[in-house]
Amino acid sequence: MKKHSLIKGTIILGIAGIFTRFLGLFFRIPIQTLIGDEGMGYYQMSYPLYMTFVALASGVPIAMSKIISELNAKNDFYGIRKVLKDTLLVMLPIGLLASFLMIFFSKSIIHGLKWHENSYMSFIIISIAPIFVCIMCTFRGFFQGLQNMSYTGISQIIEQIGRVGGGVLFAYLLLPKGIEFAAGGAALGTVIGGILGSIYLIIIYYRKSKSMYKVKNIESKSMISEIGKAALPISLGAAVGTIMSLIDSIIVPERMLKAGFSVSESAVLYGQLTGKAVTLSNVPLALSVALCASLVPIISEAYSTNRTFELNRRIEMAFKLSFVIALPCTVGLYSLAAPIMHLVFMKDVGGYNILRLVATTIPFIVITQTTTALLQSVGDYLKPVYNLAIGCIVKVIISYVLIPMTVINIYGAVIGTLCGYIVTVVLNMFQIKKIFSVKLSLYEILLKPAIASLIMIIAVVFTYNNVYNYTISNGISCLLAIFVGALIYTILLVVLRIFTVEDIRGKIVKN
Repeated sequence: MKKHSLIKGTIILGIAGIFTRFLGLFFRIPIQTLIGDEGMGYYQMSYPLYMTFVALASGVPIAMSKIISELNAKNDFYGIRKVLKDTLLVMLPIGLLASFLMIFFSKSIIHGLKWHENSYMSFIIISIAPIFVCIMCTFRGFFQGLQNMSYTGISQIIEQIGRVGGGVLFAYLLLPKGIEFAAGGAALGTVIGGILGSIYLIIIYYRKSKSMYKVKNIESKSMISEIGKAALPISLGAAVGTIMSLIDSIIVPERMLKAGFSVSESAVLYGQLTGKAVTLSNVPLALSVALCASLVPIISEAYSTNRTFELNRRIEMAFKLSFVIALPCTVGLYSLAAPIMHLVFMKDVGGYNILRLVATTIPFIVITQTTTALLQSVGDYLKPVYNLAIGCIVKVIISYVLIPMTVINIYGAVIGTLCGYIVTVVLNMFQIKKIFSVKLSLYEILLKPAIASLIMIIAVVFTYNNVYNYTISNGISCLLAIFVGALIYTILLVVLRIFTVEDIRGKIVKN
């Protein structure tokens, strides 16, 4: 099966990720119109708990990709098949158990977390999804371990199409029964997407992988213990990050009441934070997720075969890609917060100042993800978990203190998140320096992308203002400004030699 390089794998998963995030944005437009900020708040209250399970399951594909990439380097195809089989035998019961527990204890969970009772329908429906999350995670780990990102990317697109189409359809059909039922209809799209994504991956596996198993290379032992040892700390680390969102769903509504806001006002502001600002900031983060998915098997392979020069080169490339992704997204979302909100949410710009502050968290989230992936790829699983847990504690303390302050209110949650990720980045970098001897050039990996981002945003703002003055159309002005910014930034990547033509040819075309 064909391998993909770090850059090409990142591009494939990045394109798929960006496409799915844009589909998610288009999902938000009709959903926002149907159920408003209040209904979005009910939907988002249950969503972080589901995403916590997704995060727990996400350790499996990362662990599988590491183990499978090492087996693939030895041409142990029988061992690869056994990894997949053993993982499925464990993950399916876990998914079934998780769904059962979420449904059975739904009312207790909602009451215990002090969520609004109108979030019940969303929670019940979304509780079905863990079964299909487990299936998709297992097969994605298989393909990522073989360094073929195409099938993972396509499955993400199919999953999102099902989520968007099904969610909008059932939200519309259930709206006459009330906002809480419409929010439940939106959640049903998540289940439909999971079913479609699982079916696609299973079909592709049986079609494409038969040729690998014609020869039984060696009698491999069960790999489930190795996968468990690797997946558990990775999953815990991912869960700690998602728990930050879960913490917001618990702390924000309750602390907003302390600040003097009503239940309805708290739900509206929470919907603006999670349903709008965080959703928009998650679009560029799809590229970072793609980078990390490509990074683990590639770094693991170089590390396990003692290719030091190649290892150091790939680490530097990973950091460079991180800043190339994060910096333009940060300045872009910050500078065009209101126009983008106006474009995406049909003239509803409520929460654009929240988006500006959320945009400042992007570089620290991206570097946290990258450094975590680097540490995981060489078997250092627990340290990133500890570091992220410390960051999470910092986030909780700051959010808890700041949100009740009337002048700060909802912004306290974002400030807490920002501080939490800054602490995590610092701790992860200390660990990176202990393990790797690579010397990073800040000029190459940080300053050059920063210069390119600064020039780009000047051009973007200039384009937006001038086109808007001429057309009086936010949509045309915003889209044209983004296009001009992307074009100029791409040119600057080559002009400033952030990436050379040889890099592009060698890493993308040939691979």
